[in-house]
Amino acid sequence: MALDAFSTATAGLRVTQAQIGVVSQNIANVGTAGYVRRTLSPVTSGTGNAGVATGTIARALDTAALKQLRSENSGAAYTALKSGIHTQLDALYGKPGDASALDGVFNAFTLSLQTLAANPTSTAARSTVLSAANDLATRIGSAANGVQALRSGLETQLSTDTTTASGLLAQLAKLNTRIIAATADDPSRPDLEDQRDQALNSLSGLIDINAVTQSDGSVSVLTGSGVTLLDRANAATLSFDARGTLSANALYDADPSRSGVGTIVATTPGGGKIDLLASGAIRSGSITAAIELRDTTLPQAQRQLDDLAAGLSRAMSDRLATGTAASDGIKAGFDIDLTGLSAGNAITLTVQDASGTQRNLILMPSYQSPPSAVPASGTDDANATVIPFTIPPPGASRDPATIRSAISAALGAGYQVSSVPGGEAGAVRILSTGGAALRAASASVTQVTSSSDTKGSATQIPLFVDGQSAALYTGSFDHGSQLTGFAQRITVNPAIVGNSASLVSIVGAASGSGDATRPQALYTALTSTQRTFSSASGIGGISAPTKSSVADFVQGVISVQGAAASAAQDLNEGQSIALSTAQGRFASASGVNIDDEMSNLIALQQAYTANARVLTAARDMIDTLLRI
Repeated sequence: MALDAFSTATAGLRVTQAQIGVVSQNIANVGTAGYVRRTLSPVTSGTGNAGVATGTIARALDTAALKQLRSENSGAAYTALKSGIHTQLDALYGKPGDASALDGVFNAFTLSLQTLAANPTSTAARSTVLSAANDLATRIGSAANGVQALRSGLETQLSTDTTTASGLLAQLAKLNTRIIAATADDPSRPDLEDQRDQALNSLSGLIDINAVTQSDGSVSVLTGSGVTLLDRANAATLSFDARGTLSANALYDADPSRSGVGTIVATTPGGGKIDLLASGAIRSGSITAAIELRDTTLPQAQRQLDDLAAGLSRAMSDRLATGTAASDGIKAGFDIDLTGLSAGNAITLTVQDASGTQRNLILMPSYQSPPSAVPASGTDDANATVIPFTIPPPGASRDPATIRSAISAALGAGYQVSSVPGGEAGAVRILSTGGAALRAASASVTQVTSSSDTKGSATQIPLFVDGQSAALYTGSFDHGSQLTGFAQRITVNPAIVGNSASLVSIVGAASGSGDATRPQALYTALTSTQRTFSSASGIGGISAPTKSSVADFVQGVISVQGAAASAAQDLNEGQSIALSTAQGRFASASGVNIDDEMSNLIALQQAYTANARVLTAARDMIDTLLRI
């Protein structure tokens, strides 16, 4: 009996000593990142299970809490990047109301026009207008350059993050191999599993993942959409074809040969390739946030600035042509004055079919033959049907009959195009003869012939022009979209800078240099005249164009960006709370609680003392028996 007690107490000491070692290890790693609390549960052994033996060391892992933690980690990385970029984007426009902010600079420009209208003979007032115009063009260009700088930064970050993700997948494959090779009682196995979980947690911050534990102890990693990135020791390699510094024309396309930005390709061990962006394989994490910002959010911000620059320029140089209802007694339609029509001066016809559905036909004039194809996304209405047609170039005969014929050919059967009886030579009558019913007609028609046409007989003037070449802005698509990137190229016309009298001098005006008509008309065109701004700008709803004055559009841009930054910040704060909650839940189940471990240590020390006393008693019994 003494021998049995001796054997049992010895086994108990061994087990207790091993448990004390595990608890000590837990205490020593209380501040170690990624460390999961270890446990050791004794197992019965011997005849009739009367003995005890050391079991295997296991991790106190709550798999459900860990899965939730990774999900919230992906979401937090996503919202953090979105919030950070939105905040930087909002800062590009300045603090609303500040003199140096976008709205402050715009207001200074309109105020200078008012001042000039009140005192048109003042040379100082003219200089102030030109200075304010230059400040406004520079401010718009600075914001647009900032947008592209943010996009370029995200392109670089995507390259870095993709390399990191690919490295983590390779690391996970190696850890899987080592874990499979380790036996269940190998003391290094829990450490390897901790390292693997840390790598998985890091990967979850980059992309949304689902880690599936296999029967051999390895894990397989899939994206949230189900694309396998890791299967035991076989890891996909991720690559990113970075394009460097991005411009306004650098946009994403599912076809890599046409895309102006990089994409992420996963190459499987078998050599297969999956475009993770084109397939929509990743849906959260910092990589997804960077993609959305680079390809959607920031291009829309660029479009807003391009639309603003275009609206500013065209408010100075264009005349808004609005159709008036017309009929020949049988057919109905609209008369519209297109005198001065230039390439890019889109003619928008709103038509209604038999079912009552309304849509826009956009007739896009071009100087090229055949005309270039025009994407609807580049016009005011991304849902419109765009019909390009050729008109005579500047310097050629601008016979109104030729333009009417071109419009008639573009519209085709179902519409009748003619001159307007008793109207201007450039006025056009468009009637429906069986096609969809016409409900509205409008156009923005450039009234100056070139950037050097600074006086003219009308109030319009090319105050803002396109780039260092001082090209007249008309919205042309003849050599690519003139609108795209215009915010970065807009500048004050050097011909007007060299002759500030053209701000008030109109050919044929009796008052000459003292005429306030032009500055007053320019002020009204900016602050009161309702212009059409594109649906792609996202001001007033993404699905339809919006009408507002240029002044209201400036406020709309600032308001939209401010609201987006605030919403992104609120979302990030909410996600941070969710992540903190998930971390707390995981820590409570799998983390080291120093108080609990100290209590366990005291209990184990008492158990060790009890086993030692049994050994002492057994030894004394044996000594007594030996002395008998």
